[in-house]
Amino acid sequence: MGLLREILLLPLAPARGAGWVLEQVVAEAERQYYDPSVVQRELAGLEEELISGLIDEGEFDRREDELLERLDPTHDWLTR
Repeated sequence: MGLLREILLLPLAPARGAGWVLEQVVAEAERQYYDPSVVQRELAGLEEELISGLIDEGEFDRREDELLERLDPTHDWLTR
C-alpha cells in the first residue's frame, strides 16, 4: 500500500521537496537569528552606536530590548 501511495503522490514530489527545503531554510535562519553569539555581537555594536552618538538612549533601549528578547529561552521558536 505504501508503494502505491508513493506512486500516486509522485506528481506532487516537486512541491513536497520545495516545502521541505523551505522548512530547512527557515529552521537555519531561526537558529542563526537566535544564536547567543550573534545577539552578543549585535549588542556590542549597538553599544558602540550609542557611545558614538549615532543613536539616542531611547533608540538604544528599544533595540536592546528586542535583542535581549531573542535570548529568552522561553521564546516560542524553541517549542516548534
